[in-house]
Amino acid sequence: MRTVLIAAALGLIAHTARASASLPPPIQALEQQGYEILSRFDAPAGMTGYAALYLGRPQTLYLTPDGRQAIAGAMTDANGERWNQAGVDLQFSDAMWAQLRGSAWIADGRADAPRTIYVFTDPNCPYCKQFWRDARPWVRAGKVQLRHIPLGILQADSRSKAAAMLADADPAAALARHESGEDVQPLLRPPATVDAKLDANHRLMERLGAFSTPAIFYRDANGELKKTQGAPSAASLEKVLGPR
Repeated sequence: MRTVLIAAALGLIAHTARASASLPPPIQALEQQGYEILSRFDAPAGMTGYAALYLGRPQTLYLTPDGRQAIAGAMTDANGERWNQAGVDLQFSDAMWAQLRGSAWIADGRADAPRTIYVFTDPNCPYCKQFWRDARPWVRAGKVQLRHIPLGILQADSRSKAAAMLADADPAAALARHESGEDVQPLLRPPATVDAKLDANHRLMERLGAFSTPAIFYRDANGELKKTQGAPSAASLEKVLGPR
């Protein structure tokens, strides 16, 4: 997927022992070698395809019809083109998007907004505040819902501030107050559940190959997952947020 999938480690799906055991033996063997299985799809000639990651890079696997062998790599058609590349890319996008959707995020904007954007946010990040301000016209118009994924990486009190927002009775209001200039008060002893959410958010950010905030993930018109880091320039805001 050109921008995101080839750039860096994009997400790991946690597998239970039961889920792993349900995979065919050759796929299980590859999983034990470090492949992370994201999803499956139908492939030509009776084969079954799997979208996977290996060393943080996207990889396709193909299981033979008898279920006894697996082939790692791209499938090429008679024209020398990769078979169903757009469909395979969409498999990866869907799997990564599901991971973002399952993270601990704070909604900013209408739930029925036609465009959803995930943003990894540090409470002490000035560029996160800038993006929050720049996005106001889209959010207020009901065109975009930002889903802020809080974590603490920039300063010593970043994590305790992120914890305070997640633990607030109204996280959305706490986020809005903070981004508007009313600095959130650190929560020095957050509940274990909040600590676990922050840890999971941090791991997800790293697995998605993002290392600075804001890290913004969105889908283009074709459904492909896209990533940008840092506050978008004025010229590129519509690319991220859609038409104003």
